[in-house]
Amino acid sequence: MFLKRIYILNYKNFSDSTFEFDTKINCFVGKNGIGKTNIIDAIYHLANGKSYFNPSAVQNIKHGEEFFFIDGEFQIKNRVEQIICSLKKGQKKTLKRNNKQYEKFSEHIGLIPLVIISPADRDLIIEGSETRRKFIDNVISQLDSTYLQKLIHYQKIINQRNALLKYFALNHVFDKETLTIYNEQLNSLGDIIFQKRKNFLVDFIPIFNQYHHIITNSSETVQIVYQSDLFEKDTLTLLEDNIQKDRALQYTSVGVHKDDLSFEIDNHPIKKFGSQGQQKSFLIALKLAQFEFVKKKSGEKPILLFDDIFDKLDEFRVSKIIEMVNNAEFGQLFISDTHPERTENIVKSTHQSYKIFNL
Repeated sequence: MFLKRIYILNYKNFSDSTFEFDTKINCFVGKNGIGKTNIIDAIYHLANGKSYFNPSAVQNIKHGEEFFFIDGEFQIKNRVEQIICSLKKGQKKTLKRNNKQYEKFSEHIGLIPLVIISPADRDLIIEGSETRRKFIDNVISQLDSTYLQKLIHYQKIINQRNALLKYFALNHVFDKETLTIYNEQLNSLGDIIFQKRKNFLVDFIPIFNQYHHIITNSSETVQIVYQSDLFEKDTLTLLEDNIQKDRALQYTSVGVHKDDLSFEIDNHPIKKFGSQGQQKSFLIALKLAQFEFVKKKSGEKPILLFDDIFDKLDEFRVSKIIEMVNNAEFGQLFISDTHPERTENIVKSTHQSYKIFNL
């Protein structure tokens, strides 16, 4: 699977641009602020229906314009798939596959497996639990549409339960029977989500450990620890035990929507005890493990986006990544970098076909 062509109109700093890609390695080089990351993000947008870097869709429209339009042509096995994502101010974003509009964006997830490695990934370490839950949910959802639907349904019920708790507080009333209906729905959905996450990590963590060892070639011991209330009690019991707390807070304080992943080095949080180099190694291993996991489960090599990471890596880590490219571990690769000569030297050493786009 690979991206053949992309057309970008009024997206971020691009007015009207078309790029024809190599099936293996494609490099965007130029000074900071020229738009390298924006092309990477446009590719991500086509695969996921949203930006990786900016959650506000309307802010991706080029300043002074009324809409953006991204059109990509993918070769998937023996067929060509055209994906179009567009947004006009004041309207809903649209996503089309071969000119047929999706009713739900969730129907598109998994068609184009893709992994991005970016300096922005540091948020996985420094931000709150929601960022890490999104990571695990995004990986599972690419391969399991049922999981994604359960997750969407669960969040909808949580929103309804939270609205009910606010209504109780505002009107000084309490209806346990109505609350119990929501609790029972959350119990069945929460158990499925919890089991899927547990099963995923059983498969994922050994792959992560393998990549971490390859990248660091060190004796550091790293861990990914799944933290969930459901290890102690089922969702129904948790909700019933915490009803007074939830009434006071006016939101649902327990359940799988509060799950977290603890990233650790030598049994201590890597956020506090890991050096910058150790944190970088951890994150790259995490994303390469995502790549390998999706590849194994889907039978497709995901498109891999390297956004400005060679600037942040030492020579040893770069050489290990290039070694994997040489071993045909990867499919199509997109790289953004500020140093044209460095980029060309790196891609030449892979002995793969490539294109360099000077922006």
